[in-house]
Amino acid sequence: MTTRAEDDARLEALREDCRRLPGVPGVYRMIDARETVIYVGKARDLKKRVSSYFMRLTGHSPKVAAMVRQAVRFEVVVTRNENEALLLESNLIKELKPRYNIVLRDDKSYPYIYVTTDQPYPRLAFHRGAKSGKGRYFGPYPNAGAVRGTINLLQKLFMLRHCQDSFFANRARPCLQYQIKRCTAPCVDLVAADEYRADVEHAILFLEGNSQQVIEVLVKGMEEASAKLEFERAARYRDQIAKLQRVASEQHVDSDAGDFDIIVCRLADGVGCVQVFFVRGGRTLGNKTYFPAHTGEASTAEILEAFLPQFYLTGHAERDIPSDIILAETIEDEEWLATALAERRGGAVRFRHNVRGERARWLEMAQENAELALTARLTADADQAKRIEALRDALDLPELPNRIECFDVSHTRGEATVASCVVFGPEGARKADYRRFNIEGVAAGDDYAAMRQALERRYGRLQREEAQMPDLLLIDGGKGQVAQALEVLAELQIDEITVVGVAKGTTRKPGLEKLIMHDGTTERAMPPESLALHLIQQIRDEAHRFAITAHRRARSRARGKSPLQDIAGIGATRRQRLIQHFGGMQGVVRASVEDLQRVPGISRQLAQTIYDVLHD
Repeated sequence: MTTRAEDDARLEALREDCRRLPGVPGVYRMIDARETVIYVGKARDLKKRVSSYFMRLTGHSPKVAAMVRQAVRFEVVVTRNENEALLLESNLIKELKPRYNIVLRDDKSYPYIYVTTDQPYPRLAFHRGAKSGKGRYFGPYPNAGAVRGTINLLQKLFMLRHCQDSFFANRARPCLQYQIKRCTAPCVDLVAADEYRADVEHAILFLEGNSQQVIEVLVKGMEEASAKLEFERAARYRDQIAKLQRVASEQHVDSDAGDFDIIVCRLADGVGCVQVFFVRGGRTLGNKTYFPAHTGEASTAEILEAFLPQFYLTGHAERDIPSDIILAETIEDEEWLATALAERRGGAVRFRHNVRGERARWLEMAQENAELALTARLTADADQAKRIEALRDALDLPELPNRIECFDVSHTRGEATVASCVVFGPEGARKADYRRFNIEGVAAGDDYAAMRQALERRYGRLQREEAQMPDLLLIDGGKGQVAQALEVLAELQIDEITVVGVAKGTTRKPGLEKLIMHDGTTERAMPPESLALHLIQQIRDEAHRFAITAHRRARSRARGKSPLQDIAGIGATRRQRLIQHFGGMQGVVRASVEDLQRVPGISRQLAQTIYDVLHD
């Protein structure tokens, strides 16, 4: 604690420093006695803005008053203009995360759909990072699930390949995608190059928001095919048109919608929630929820004012800035921010508030989603949310994992092998999504083959049913099990799931686990106190418990089953006659072929079969 005299001397020194500041744009940093940056701000006039904190001590909000009490000095950086000050402020907040700033906990990158237009048979690809490849990029999408959903839709509509080039170049027969009508199998020349190229052009038009133009082209193609009596091709056009019309009616916003983002904020109990809806070319790409840190006593307008520059100006060189940004309320320095965004975008950016028609309905939907997300956050387990965030950082995941699946295999010396799959989300275990797999047709004790079978059955089915895929796949095992997982996902052409193996240490003690990373070779250890490791242990232990329970149940059933049940031709009636005739199962086992043949309904051949099975 400082004395009143010491506090007065501190404030007077700060005021004296303020008098020497220039009246130009710049950024200032408030620093406490521990040399920690506690606040970063921007200013059109550094002298006026910084002086406002110390020249008077009344009228401040509680948060500002607390910051002023802790500041012992400040540093400033002069910028050439206001836009540079805004950008520098956002970058410093991202880097330093001062305790009195509202900080956006953003994901590391945003996914795109990439169409490789420079190839004879272009592919659809899931893409993150720098857009350096030859082709077209569409997005950004709010998360990996939105990209997967759109790629699935494009495969159904236009049947384009999604496989890696190495997989494509080494096919001798069509893969599963052809069988489920998601690809025309250009790898084995089942589609002409010009026909495939036309499908690629239609897919690009669709991604650009020109669904109606695609429909018109397909209608013309259907009519031409019918005139030439090519009824199979005409039927394919007809099916594509029907699917496109259904999708257009479900996803269309309005014909002049263009590109825009809808951003709203809700606040309760000191927790701020920002909801962002992405619309490009009149189609919604999905939505994403953010919970900025240090919202405290801030208003929704103040949260948005801090959120917008961090969201659009920092962290993502590839960030797409639309021409229109729709807000439910006005914010301070709106013109300043619009100018900075326009400079980054290379075109005008407008903030809109009083919208009508479809845009008003989308704004209302965003507000409803923000309220639902905030309610869920306030009722969720706070510790679980911290562990999820720690897991993202520890594994360097591009975004918070919304769905985590973990597999384990259990058996007793190869008997009654069962694999388990447990599912976790931000709220914890999702027990309704748990699955178990009775493993059949593999060598006793072959854990690799058992894991492979379970993964093939799980993700083959999810792919066929277009169900939600996990963001993170945990495998209870080492490099061998991880290799099986990577091979299965490659064969199914699922390339955006992060796979991590959880291998027990040499002493098999909790806290000494080794993580096998997604490349299948790199090992990583976490400190025993790591929140991320605690979450991995919790999920791994739950998968183990579920597998053990299922295995014991299967083993009990198998050991309690009469060996007669596996013999063809022995039903319930004949089984009952045998047991009654010999006084129990032991008598049946001791009986000879001739003895067995004396039982009514048992032929010589069946008696021999029974004897052979029981004495094998």
